[in-house]
This record gives sequence, structure tokens and C-alpha cells, in this order.
Amino acid sequence: MGNKKNSHRKNNKTKKKTSQNNKSKNKKSSINNSNSRRQYYLAAILFILIAALLFAPDYKNVRDSIMESLSFSATDKNKEVTKDGLAQMQVHFLDIGQGDATLIACGSHFMLVDAGNNNKGTAVQDALQNLGVTKLDYLIGTHPDADHIGGLDVIITKFPCAALFMPDCKKDTKTYDDVIQAASYRRLKITHPKAGTNYQLGDASFTILGPLKKYSNANDNSICFLLQHGENRFLFTGDAQEEAEADMLASKEPLYADVYKVPHHGSRTATSEAFFQKVRPIYAVISCGAGNSYGHPNAEVLDRLRGSAVQMFRTDDQGTVIASSDGKNISFGFAPSDNWTPGEPRESQK
Repeated sequence: MGNKKNSHRKNNKTKKKTSQNNKSKNKKSSINNSNSRRQYYLAAILFILIAALLFAPDYKNVRDSIMESLSFSATDKNKEVTKDGLAQMQVHFLDIGQGDATLIACGSHFMLVDAGNNNKGTAVQDALQNLGVTKLDYLIGTHPDADHIGGLDVIITKFPCAALFMPDCKKDTKTYDDVIQAASYRRLKITHPKAGTNYQLGDASFTILGPLKKYSNANDNSICFLLQHGENRFLFTGDAQEEAEADMLASKEPLYADVYKVPHHGSRTATSEAFFQKVRPIYAVISCGAGNSYGHPNAEVLDRLRGSAVQMFRTDDQGTVIASSDGKNISFGFAPSDNWTPGEPRESQK
């Protein structure tokens, strides 16, 4: 009797194990089938996307639209808001040697002003990508000199851009032609913004101040604008010199600013006394290259800033300078420069 019970128990155990094994096999089979279906669906979606990109009549626009929706959904999650409900704004005065390149970021909206010299396009591209930029609302080439638009063709090619601003001022150079060809490749219309026009950049806005007419000097044809974020004001004037400054003064536009991007890399041909007194900045940023041959920044300009107790930052001394605005206050990542030493021009440049 005991043997029969043991035999019966063994049979039951064997049946249970067999049943469990069958269930485990069925589960694995179900999981495998589920994974196969997911892989099939993903492959199908990928095939459709590739087909759309390759065979759509305007595949660049399709690609850009997809990239825009992906990037903006990502950056919107990181959007910081101030107590007053404004998106935070940062202005990155990039260290690209002797030249200009400034990125303005307000929430998920971006504007690049100039892109350095011909050999700096990739460096500016890398800087933008490291900051999470995938699309530009505005791209401004302040004037057609190589140290401002040299890298613009790279930026136009690599980043979708909603608007390209340049002055109505041409230059017979390969650098200028490269920019025009890149804009044509992207089917990007070049806009010559008019003085007095206002544009929105997220929770910030900027007003065009110049050029007010056509000048014989390319520097004076620089696009000049005032950027406003809440109560904070930033003034950008490219390489505009004393003649263009005088015209902006005569226009009666309010020029005062908290942050003054010193024009023409601190050259003595700009930042006239009359213009500087109207701006009355708290902070000034000079973009120039260490040991440049032009003597930038000039001693006279530095004396003017120092005499008014302006807090100065310079890229040749401190690298990239970042100003952060919450709409009321402006902060920088480090202390102002105490280097008031002017540049030393070569004999041919004096």
C-alpha cells in the first residue's frame, strides 16, 4: 500500500513538473512572439520614415520637420521659468579668437549672431551642439567681413534656420559667396531687416537700430539691435563705427543698455564718447583674439570703460563669457576681468 502511495505521489509530481515546463515554454513562446511583433513594427516604421525621407518631393523639409518636433519637445522639458513667468535667457559670447560669434538662448528659442572666421565654422557648430541647439530661430551676419561671416556657411548647412538676416551690403569675396551659396542650397531667403522693426525670440525681443542708410564702409553697414528680456537690455552693434553711431544717436532711439557688446572688438574707430554716454552700460563684453595684430582692444576705449566703472569681460583673457538674465537681474559665471592692458598692434597696423 505504501508503495502504491509513493508511486501515486511520484506520478503527481511528474505531472506537475511537466505542466510547469509546458507553461514556461508557452510563456517564452509568447514573449518571443511579442518581441518579434515589436521588431516587425519598428522595422516597418523605420522603413516608412526612410522611404519618406528619400522619396518625398521635398525630403529636406520632411527631415527638418521631424528633427524640429523631436528637438523642441526635448528642450521644452528643460525650460526654466523665472518668478515672473519668463523663460531664462543666456547670452554666450563665444571665444573664437579674433572675430565675433554670440549665441542667444531664451527657453527653447535660439539666435546666433555671426560665426567667426573661415576656419571657425566647425568650432561654432560644436559649441552650439554642445549647448543642445538643433534649430535656429534667427541667424544674423552683421556685415560681410570674414571675421564675422566666415563660419556662417557651415552653420547654415548644419542647422535648420527660420530666418537669415544680413545687411544690404555685398562684398566680392569667396567668403561672402560661400554664405550666399549655402543659403541657396538651403533655399533660405536673406532678409535685410529695417531699422525700427521688432522681432520676438521666445520671451525676449529685439529691435533693429541700424544700419540707417547705405555706407561706403562695410563696418558701418553692420546690423545693430537692442535685445530686451524683461527689464534687462543688451546692445549689439557689430563693427559699426563713429559715423553709424552718430546716425543712431540722431534717430533718438533709446540706446541705454545694461550689457554693451563693445563694437569692432574694442577698436578706437568705435565707442565714441557721445555714443558711450547714451548707452551708459553696467557691463561690457569685448570679443577679440589674444595677441591679435590690430591692437584690439584699444587703450582709449578701455580707459573710457574703466573711467565709468564698467564691469568688463573679454574673451581673449577669459574665454567664452556667459551672461544669464532672469528678466530683472544679470549674472556672469565669473568675476569681471581686471586686465586693462590694451592690445599691441604691429607696426603696419599703427
